[in-house]
Amino acid sequence: MKIDIPEYDLSTAVWFKSSFSGGSGGDCLEVSADHPGVVPVRDSKNPDGPKLVFRAAAWSAFVADVTR
Repeated sequence: MKIDIPEYDLSTAVWFKSSFSGGSGGDCLEVSADHPGVVPVRDSKNPDGPKLVFRAAAWSAFVADVTR
Protein backbone atom coordinates (compact mmCIF):
# COMPACT_ATOMS: atom_id res chain seq x y z
CA MET A 1 0.00 0.00 0.00
CA LYS A 2 1.38 3.39 -0.98
CA ILE A 3 0.84 6.32 1.38
CA ASP A 4 0.66 9.73 -0.24
CA ILE A 5 2.31 12.38 1.90
CA PRO A 6 1.33 15.92 0.95
CA GLU A 7 4.06 18.44 0.27
CA TYR A 8 3.84 21.94 1.67
CA ASP A 9 5.47 25.02 0.21
CA LEU A 10 7.36 26.41 3.19
CA SER A 11 9.46 28.88 1.19
CA THR A 12 7.48 31.86 2.54
CA ALA A 13 6.97 30.52 6.05
CA VAL A 14 7.62 32.89 8.93
CA TRP A 15 9.41 31.00 11.69
CA PHE A 16 9.25 31.65 15.45
CA LYS A 17 11.36 30.42 18.35
CA SER A 18 9.93 29.87 21.80
CA SER A 19 10.26 32.76 24.22
CA PHE A 20 11.93 30.18 26.51
CA SER A 21 14.82 29.71 24.04
CA GLY A 22 18.22 30.82 25.22
CA GLY A 23 20.05 33.71 23.59
CA SER A 24 22.86 31.44 22.38
CA GLY A 25 20.70 29.94 19.62
CA GLY A 26 21.35 26.31 20.52
CA ASP A 27 18.92 23.41 20.80
CA CYS A 28 15.83 25.29 19.63
CA LEU A 29 12.87 24.37 17.51
CA GLU A 30 11.13 26.91 15.35
CA VAL A 31 7.50 26.70 14.28
CA SER A 32 5.48 28.47 11.63
CA ALA A 33 1.89 29.49 12.32
CA ASP A 34 0.87 30.56 8.81
CA HIS A 35 -0.29 27.18 7.46
CA PRO A 36 -3.92 26.37 8.36
CA GLY A 37 -4.42 22.93 9.90
CA VAL A 38 -0.73 22.05 10.16
CA VAL A 39 2.32 23.16 12.15
CA PRO A 40 5.67 23.09 10.33
CA VAL A 41 8.69 22.60 12.64
CA ARG A 42 12.41 22.98 11.95
CA ASP A 43 15.73 22.96 13.81
CA SER A 44 16.92 26.53 14.39
CA LYS A 45 20.55 25.45 13.97
CA ASN A 46 19.80 24.12 10.48
CA PRO A 47 17.12 26.38 8.94
CA ASP A 48 17.76 25.07 5.43
CA GLY A 49 17.56 21.46 6.57
CA PRO A 50 14.54 19.16 6.68
CA LYS A 51 11.27 20.29 8.16
CA LEU A 52 8.55 18.24 9.86
CA VAL A 53 4.87 19.04 9.38
CA PHE A 54 2.40 17.98 12.07
CA ARG A 55 -1.38 18.16 12.05
CA ALA A 56 -2.37 21.06 14.31
CA ALA A 57 -4.27 18.78 16.72
CA ALA A 58 -1.27 16.45 17.07
CA TRP A 59 1.09 19.39 17.74
CA SER A 60 -1.29 20.84 20.34
CA ALA A 61 -1.51 17.48 22.12
CA PHE A 62 2.30 17.17 22.09
CA VAL A 63 2.79 20.66 23.55
CA ALA A 64 0.13 20.04 26.21
CA ASP A 65 1.85 16.81 27.28
CA VAL A 66 5.30 18.41 27.37
CA THR A 67 4.12 21.31 29.51
CA ARG A 68 2.58 19.02 32.15
